[in-house]
Formats: sequence, C-alpha cells, structure tokens
Amino acid sequence: MTKKMIEQRVAWSPGKNPVMHHALWVVQWLLALLFLFAGGMKLVLPIEVMTKQMPLPGLFLRFIGVCEPLGAIGLVLPGLLRIRRGLTPLAATGLVVIMVGATVLMLRTGGVASALLPLVVGLLAAFVVYGRWAWMPKTQRRALCN
Repeated sequence: MTKKMIEQRVAWSPGKNPVMHHALWVVQWLLALLFLFAGGMKLVLPIEVMTKQMPLPGLFLRFIGVCEPLGAIGLVLPGLLRIRRGLTPLAATGLVVIMVGATVLMLRTGGVASALLPLVVGLLAAFVVYGRWAWMPKTQRRALCN
C-alpha cells in the first residue's frame, strides 16, 4: 500500500478520526448517564411498583438494574483510565442486548411508538460497539475473539 492509501484508510476508520473519536465519547457519556439512571431506578424502586409497569419478574428487573450501571461504567471507565480499552465494546454489546430485549418487549406491549426510544438507544450503543471495535489494535481484537 502506498502512503496516501494508508492515510486515507486511517482517516476513514472511525476509531482514528478525531471527529468520530469525540462523537463516540459524547455518545458514550450520554449512554452512561442514561443507563446509570435507568439501572439505579430499577434498584431503588420497590419490585411491586416495577412489575405493575412491566410484565417481567421482579428479580429479573433487579438483574437488569445491576447490569445497566455495570455496562455504563464499562462504557467510560476503560477509556478514562486507558486500561483494558477492549472492555468498552464488550460493555456496549451487552447494552445492545438489553435494548434489543426492551425493544421487543415494548413492541409486544406498547406498540411501535413506545419501542422507538429503546431502539434508538440500542442503535447508539451499536454505534459505540462499531466505533470502539475499529479503534482497537488488531492484536487486541484477536485476543478478545479467541
């Protein structure tokens, strides 16, 4: 590859482009705040109140309430500390799974309009997965996949 081709490839890569890097950080912080709040509410509210709003078992809602703040921490802490940055796309992947479930649940119980918010949040988390996966060196990607 020529030097120009390498520069173009690096400029296109979402992990290497400074504008994309900053956009990813903004999305990561917004998602982290959202999931800290949502997970905190699932941990603080009484189970009876939560099961009236959602047709899910109370202990499962508590489990999701633990997973959401842990995922939020995983979105920002590895990048801030510059340690184990490969955990960020993994945390975002877990949050995508939660949002897929929330979207399906909202489609079944509340209709299309109520499913839009979890769908958008899931797409933003998928954006973080894609962007931060491309940001990691190939050797680190291989280590996570094996």
